[in-house]
Amino acid sequence: MTTDPAAAAGAPDGDVLRVEHVSKRFGAVTALTDINLRLGKGEVLALLGDNGAGKSTLLKILCGFQPPDSGRIVLNGQEVVLKSVDHARELGIDAVYQDLALINQLSVYHNMYLNREKVRWPLLNNRAMRKEAKQHLDAMGVNIPSVDVQVARLSGGQRQAIAVARSVYSDAKILLLDEPLAAMGVKEAAMILDLVRDLRDQGEVSVIIIAHNYGQVLEVCDRVNLLQQGKITFDKKSSETSVVELTNLVVAEYRAALEARHRSA
Repeated sequence: MTTDPAAAAGAPDGDVLRVEHVSKRFGAVTALTDINLRLGKGEVLALLGDNGAGKSTLLKILCGFQPPDSGRIVLNGQEVVLKSVDHARELGIDAVYQDLALINQLSVYHNMYLNREKVRWPLLNNRAMRKEAKQHLDAMGVNIPSVDVQVARLSGGQRQAIAVARSVYSDAKILLLDEPLAAMGVKEAAMILDLVRDLRDQGEVSVIIIAHNYGQVLEVCDRVNLLQQGKITFDKKSSETSVVELTNLVVAEYRAALEARHRSA
């Protein structure tokens, strides 16, 4: 008998997000097969998996960029059909991708208010945006030289922190982080992990982190899901697993694929 990993882990009451039996195909390629996922209020969930496992496809479904072929999404106990990225944002779901969608030539505070600028007709209300952006970044513990500096002059960790802060400031209640630690040094990665840790401790924002580096995300996540070949095969509390266990699962998958390739050759 096959057991749903999410059910086996014991879903608590008050989940803010549930994905139930979601599948997605692209022509002859099956990207996701019967995905079941849950996210509690204030929880940080690590979504791990190798390249091609289906992580990006699931993220795009959750942020409204692509519809699932089957299954349903339940948000705060109500089934929803995400019609677009803007619709998902209206419902409190926002994604921060590796490219961040920041404009390097604009200041930090202008990026914080991108597409929702404050206006004192007929001009932008720069004073109000500058003041509120600084207050919000200070409250979140984001350390930057000044909100007036161009984003292009900041480090990768600082830019990532600004993108996260912008989503939270826009009233996101579910934050999807796509490889937020990719290509970062230890110090910059620590900055982002501290920011995620602070969000978790505040308990108002639930986070899904897509990542490859098991060791880093285990430091801040509450629970781990492993996505393999379009299926969630593993769901455990982070305190009940380890880098060794996760690595062994991925190595076993790789060996099985290698053996299957040799048999078909």
